[in-house]
Amino acid sequence: MHKTVEFCTCTDRECPFHPVNHDQGCTPCIAKNLKEGEIPSCFFNSVDPMKTAERGRYSRGDFVRVVMDMQEK
Repeated sequence: MHKTVEFCTCTDRECPFHPVNHDQGCTPCIAKNLKEGEIPSCFFNSVDPMKTAERGRYSRGDFVRVVMDMQEK
């Protein structure tokens, strides 16, 4: 019944949109993020996984700041 999303790096498995909680893959997560003006945590994790757990916010501006910070390093 559940589709496995091998590359999902989100650690919030209690989120109803996490792929382990339904059989629709990433679609519900991405739809929710688009609706709320956010970026999925997997994008943050691909840039800087250590900061994602500390931050707890997923706005587009937060993502830009994380990317810019990583560019400066």
